[in-house]
Formats: sequence, C-alpha cells, structure tokens
Amino acid sequence: MKKILVTGAVGQIGSELVMELRKIYGNSNVIATGRKTPPSDKLRESGPFYFIDVADLDSFADLVKKHNVDTIYHLAAILSAVAEAKPNLAWSVNINGLYNVLEVARECTCAVFTPSSIGAFGPTTPPDNTPQDTIQRPNTMYGVTKVAGELLCDYYYKRFGVDTRGLRYPGIISHETLPGGGTTDYAVEIFYEAIKHRKYTCFLQEGTKLDMMYMPDALQSAIDLMEADPARLKHRNAFNVTAMSFAPEDIAAEVKRLIPEFVMSYEVDPVRQGIADSWPNSMDDSCAREEWGWNPKYDLRAMCEDMVRELSKKL
Repeated sequence: MKKILVTGAVGQIGSELVMELRKIYGNSNVIATGRKTPPSDKLRESGPFYFIDVADLDSFADLVKKHNVDTIYHLAAILSAVAEAKPNLAWSVNINGLYNVLEVARECTCAVFTPSSIGAFGPTTPPDNTPQDTIQRPNTMYGVTKVAGELLCDYYYKRFGVDTRGLRYPGIISHETLPGGGTTDYAVEIFYEAIKHRKYTCFLQEGTKLDMMYMPDALQSAIDLMEADPARLKHRNAFNVTAMSFAPEDIAAEVKRLIPEFVMSYEVDPVRQGIADSWPNSMDDSCAREEWGWNPKYDLRAMCEDMVRELSKKL
C-alpha cells in the first residue's frame, strides 16, 4: 500500500485531494501537512496531520522517514495575485520549498507530484490551442517560479532518477474550498455571490477567455497521472490539462440560466487582468490524453449545475 504525504494540505486543492486519497489508500496512509493555517475538523480527524514548514529540510526529511513515505504530492505554493504582491515570498515558497521536497525525495526514493500552471506561459506563447511544447516566457513571478519548477523537476528526474510528474493546471473551481488569491478566482466567487446576493462584480473584463477545470476532474487528474505507467510518459513536468475554456460572460450566462435574477457587472483589477492577458485562451491537452488517458467529466454546463446545487445546500 502506498504511503503518501501531501504538503499544502489546507489549500484549495490540498484539502480535497487528501480526502480523496484517503478514500483510496486508507486514512492512516495519507499524511497531511500545513504550515500555519489550521486544518478543518474533517481533515484533522480523518487521518494524520502535521504542521511543518518545507523550508525546514531536516524536519521534513524526518517526517517522510518516520512514515515511510513513498509518494509526495507537493501542493504548498503562493498563487498568482499574491505572488505579484509578495514576489520574495513566492520565490521562497515555490522554488526553495520545491527544492527541499526534491532533495528529500532523492534521499528517500519518493515519487513527487508538483502542479505547474497555465501561468507558466506568457504573452509570447501562442494563445489558442497552446501546444504542450512551446515558448514559455512568463512576465509574472508566479509564472517564473512555475517554469523554474518544471525545469527543476525535469532535472531531478534526468540527473537523479526521481519519479517527478506534474500538470499545468488551469483555474480550479470548487464548492468545498474558498478562493486563495488566484487570477481565476472570479469563477468561484461568482457562485457564492449569485446564490447569496443575486449579483457579482467581476474583476476581469469581458472576453477574457481562460482554461478552467472543476475540482473533481482536478483531483482525478493528479491521481491518474501518479498511477500511470511511467513507460508511457514522455512529458513528465508538466502536462497541459484542461476541461473547458470560457470568458466571464460565458459563465455568467450559465449562472443566469440557473438563477434568473442574477446580474453581473465589471470592475477590472489591472493587476489580475494583466496576469490573465498573459495566459492562454485555451490549451492543447492531447499529450495528456494520449500518454495517460486524461478525460475530464465536467464541461461548463455540468460544472455550473453542480456548483449551484451543492452551494445552495450550504449557503
């Protein structure tokens, strides 16, 4: 049975990934970690949880050895908008933290999953049907750290044989976890505001198309990639993956279909708009489909219906 450790387990993807992994591999076999933010009761009570800073190499290595970990899902990261406000912190967490995880993985023979992002692309990348292998010259600190992370993982695989794998995640939409400082957060916030107040002010302008994915597909993609036959993987760090591409007015139309009173206005945030403008409109994820069978289950309509249904029960 696998012994798995998840860093950043209280973040947007982390908490839900931990719970999904515990369903598959058993509660005691999935160790969750966070730095400062307290975990939910569900996360803490369902299995082991530790507060740890991946910047503390020795303590992290001790934890991996204590639990005989063989697979690390490294999700601790500073997201795009926060990274622009705090670039030094973004470099420290996103690069130095990853370096420590890779060093421990090398020493302890662990496989490592590290998410990259559509932020790894930049304004000179082909914006439509963005290829798996293309120019990557991001103009944000978040993007710089993601490109560097992809290359660092490639290096550890080629130089030391560490089984590194990753995905270029688009925006992730979830009804379980609140947004955490990303440029695509509007696609989560819109549901909360629509259900509670029947209106939403969007921080991106009309026509800003971005790749997105519903959380169940995001979780399944990470798990499927780590379970994939390594002999089939040509692109390890990291695969383009997407499930849908839409602009703010597209999701607003779907929300209005479900909540007829809903109205959306715009108040553009120049920082996040600038970040979004540097990202692709849509990605080509054919390599992920061919090499390990990526096949998302949710499109825009199915995702919106599920979000409204689930959040209406909670709000």
